[in-house]
Amino acid sequence: MHLQNISLINFKNYSQVELEFSARINCFVGNNGVGKTNILDAIHYLSLTKSFFNSIDSQNIKYDEDFFVIQGTFIKDDTQENIYCSSKRNRKKQFKKNKKEYQRLADHIGLLPVVMISPADTNLIVGGSDERRKFINTVISQYDRNYLNDLIQYNKALAQRNKLLKDFARSGRFEPESLELWDEQLIPLSEKIYAKRMDFIEKLVPVFQKYYDSIASGNESVGLVYHSHHHDGNFRNVFREALDKDRILQYTTRGIHKDDLVLELDDYQIKRVGSQGQQKTYLVALKFAEYEFIRDVSGFEPILLLDDIFDKFDASRVMQIIHLVSENQFGQIFITDTHQSRLEKILSELSADFRLFRINKEITDLSEERRGRVEEEVSGER
Repeated sequence: MHLQNISLINFKNYSQVELEFSARINCFVGNNGVGKTNILDAIHYLSLTKSFFNSIDSQNIKYDEDFFVIQGTFIKDDTQENIYCSSKRNRKKQFKKNKKEYQRLADHIGLLPVVMISPADTNLIVGGSDERRKFINTVISQYDRNYLNDLIQYNKALAQRNKLLKDFARSGRFEPESLELWDEQLIPLSEKIYAKRMDFIEKLVPVFQKYYDSIASGNESVGLVYHSHHHDGNFRNVFREALDKDRILQYTTRGIHKDDLVLELDDYQIKRVGSQGQQKTYLVALKFAEYEFIRDVSGFEPILLLDDIFDKFDASRVMQIIHLVSENQFGQIFITDTHQSRLEKILSELSADFRLFRINKEITDLSEERRGRVEEEVSGER
C-alpha cells in the first residue's frame, strides 16, 4: 500500500499544492514553521479522518478561508482508492472514498493504516492517562473494527450514564435502578475492550523490546504495565463500589475509560528516570513496535510518518533509524527534517527509491533536479 499523490486546498498554511510521491521514501526539508509537518498531517487526515495534532477541523482551515480540501490517491493491493476530505466552517466534515460519502467516519478507520512518530509523542510520557488510552485505542482500532465499534458504543452509554448522574443532582432524587440499566450495557462492552487491550499489550512488549535494542546501546529493558479497575475480573462490582462517589461527583469515576498504561524502563517509570535521549529512543521504538503489530495483523504495511524525529539524536543513531526503516519490512515512509545535507548524505547511501522535497515559499522536488543533473552528466559522457 502507498500514497501515490496528494492535493491540498486551504489546508493550514497551504493555499494550493499538488505532490507526487515515491512508493518508498519521501523527505521534506526546510526551516521550522514552513509547513513540513502539515503535509504529514494531511496524510494522517486521509488515513484516520482527523488531524494528529488538532481534533477541531475548523482550526485546520487556512486563515481567512472558509474551507479546506484534502484529496489523495492510494494504491492498495493493485487497487486505486481515491480519498476526499473537506471541512467548511460551521458544517459537518465530508469524507469520501471513490466519490461515495461515508455515513460513519469509523467505517474508514483501518482501510489505510498509518503510524505517526512526532515530537508530540512526549505526551505519552508526560501527559495524562487519556493520552495513553488514545494510543492504545488508535492502534487496536486500525486492525480490529469490532473493537472500534465497541468503544464507540461504550462512550455513548457512558455519556448517558454521566448525564443521568447530573440529572439526579439537579432534581435531588436518586434512582439507582436507572443507572443499572446503563451498567448492563457498559459491562459486556467493558469485558470485550479490556480483554483486547490486555492481549495487545502482552503481545506488543517483546516487539517493543526488539526495536529498543536495535536503536539504543546498552542492555536496558522496556515495559508496559496496564492499569485497570477491572483486573479482578468482576466488572459489575466496579460500578457498584463507586456508586456513592459517582453520585457526589456527578460522573462515572471507574471503568475502562479510566485505564492507564505505565511506561517503564528497567522497572522504573521512564518519566522519572529516563534522560531526554532515552525517552526519545523509547518513544521511537514504541511506535516502530506499533507499526510492526499493525502490519502483522492486517497483512500489509502501514504508511510511516516520521516528523522531525532526528532532532537531538546523534549521527550514529539517526543512521540506525534510517537503515532500519529502509529495510523491506517497512513500506512507504515520509520524513521531515531541518537538515538537508544530513538527509541527502543518508539517502545517497540507500538503495531504496526516494523523493526529496525542499519547502520554502514554494515546494521544490530536489530529486527531480538531481535526476536532471545525472542525465546531463550521462549525455556529456556520450
